[in-house]
Amino acid sequence: MRAIQSRGFAAAMLLTAAGVLLAATLAAHAQSSTKVHRIGFLGTTSPKTHGPFLNAFREGMKERGYVEGKDFVIETRWAESDYGRLPALAAELVQLKVDLILTHGSPASRAAKETTSSIPIVVAITGDAVATGLVQGLARPGGNVTGSTFFFPELNAKRLEILKETLPGLKRVAVLLNDENRSNVVTFDAMANTGRTIGLEVVQVSTRSPEDFERAFGQVKSSGADAVAIYEDALFVAQAGRLAALAERHRLPGIGFREFADLGGLLGFGVDFPDVWKRAAGFVDRIFKGAKPADIPMQQPEKFDTVVNLRTAKALQLTIPRRVLLRADKVIE
Repeated sequence: MRAIQSRGFAAAMLLTAAGVLLAATLAAHAQSSTKVHRIGFLGTTSPKTHGPFLNAFREGMKERGYVEGKDFVIETRWAESDYGRLPALAAELVQLKVDLILTHGSPASRAAKETTSSIPIVVAITGDAVATGLVQGLARPGGNVTGSTFFFPELNAKRLEILKETLPGLKRVAVLLNDENRSNVVTFDAMANTGRTIGLEVVQVSTRSPEDFERAFGQVKSSGADAVAIYEDALFVAQAGRLAALAERHRLPGIGFREFADLGGLLGFGVDFPDVWKRAAGFVDRIFKGAKPADIPMQQPEKFDTVVNLRTAKALQLTIPRRVLLRADKVIE
């Protein structure tokens, strides 16, 4: 009888221990499954300029089943177009021990990469990540950076082709760039080469701040340029309306990114930004599920938009060829 009781007691103890172990396992699983991921966002401009794009990222997270505040939170840091602040802001995010850094553009992406080699970095969009040294290659980025990139030289060269097709008599174009952005600087040679093949002389005009725009446009005019091409740069996107107004005041046909044409520039051609920001959520999802940035191939944008502003064409007394209008994704009348 004692032996039977002893065996019963031992069995009860084993069941109790098993129950405790199971409860602990379930609790640990529940805790891990309800982890609130902390995303650090490093923005080059301001909530007014890039806030809508960050909201597109939020929409992408929602489509993948993530609930903000429950599954993830975003710690935002904005440089307000002052690229010199980016390293310090990146350091703040690292000190917060975020699980991942989301950013955009070459200056912010480089600041994040130079601040941490362990925290995963997802770049919503940047110009030529290989040429600027962000990643080793598109198929296997290596390191802690992945995301979307476009070939900056080809994009800007295409803008020159569109400008020449729109204004066949064009002879000289001034390219406005921000020389604090490395991807701006490495692109100019490609544009100059394209210019030569289509009969355009291309001159370079540099600027670093909105306070310098007046001087820069004065230099564009004094260079004898017949038109201006504006680079894809976060500073310029933030100041798209002002750049468009300056181009019109100086009687300069211009081409730039989509927002430039939306706000009064003659032509726009560029990446569909909301689409790539939304797709950035896919990279974040994979990393949260255990994938390493080094093994996630970088992607290239799938959508590019052409915008023609006929109101500006009328103000500049220009006629836009029908073939250009037919290919445009958006015509502002």
